[in-house]
Amino acid sequence: MTKEEKKKMDSDNNIIYVGNKPPMNYVSAIMAVLSSGSYSEVVLKARGNAISRAVDAAEITHNRFLTDAEVTNIDIGTEVVTNEEGRKSNVSSIEICLTMKKTEK
Repeated sequence: MTKEEKKKMDSDNNIIYVGNKPPMNYVSAIMAVLSSGSYSEVVLKARGNAISRAVDAAEITHNRFLTDAEVTNIDIGTEVVTNEEGRKSNVSSIEICLTMKKTEK
């Protein structure tokens, strides 16, 4: 493993890919990343039907558990996905960036 590969792998530890699991699974993953102290921000990535689950996880985290977390950026877009038969289709995607607020002493 090269230094660049290791650096990319280390920088991807704060990215959570949202799929078909319940939103609370992603909430606990967000809290683990932000509470570890290694990262001050976490990025949720989702496509298609998982977009609503990513939004739910971000809102549950912000409103119930980590009230010091705030949504700093939301990127939406379209990705071209090729299925097993070789057909291409457009799928909506979202990236939600949650960051811990700086506390003043």
